[in-house]
Amino acid sequence: MTAGATDKTEIRLGGVGGQGIALAGTLLCKAAALFDDKEAVFTQTHGPEARGGASRADVIIGTTSVAYPFVTNPQVLVVLFQEAYEKFRPQLDDGGLLIVEEDLVNLHPDDEGAIRLPAVRIAKELGNKLAANIIMLGYLIKKTGVVSREAMEQAIRNTVREQHVELNIQALEIGWNLASEAAND
Repeated sequence: MTAGATDKTEIRLGGVGGQGIALAGTLLCKAAALFDDKEAVFTQTHGPEARGGASRADVIIGTTSVAYPFVTNPQVLVVLFQEAYEKFRPQLDDGGLLIVEEDLVNLHPDDEGAIRLPAVRIAKELGNKLAANIIMLGYLIKKTGVVSREAMEQAIRNTVREQHVELNIQALEIGWNLASEAAND
């Protein structure tokens, strides 16, 4: 799947509060709208808990105006928690791209083609497990081309606290490289 195959790409990111799902959605939307000159819409929902409740970020990125701002049939689903997988997987478009955190999501047998990433383990090795969301974003943008790496780096530098910028740039690069390696297999 590449950006531009249709006039818009619907992306859903799901997890639990505290995993940085809203930040990932914000970064993806900013990268598209502010730094890649695309049309983009971002919405989010979360449970009543500050941390530990279900969390969802939806992003629509298009080359033309986005007429309807809600994701209905995502072409891309990224999940970092089992509950999000169970809840959002049925809505994934047929043939859509499914990326999951391999240590936190147990796939159904019919999802053997899903991309499984050890993002939390890798993020812990970087020194902060919260960087798992950015590892997933790096993989997503390399795999789909929905936004450029340069735009995502600009969004990170423009959005996250200064003391976390380099960690997030490293996490982005790791995700990008994992997708590059997978493409070469």
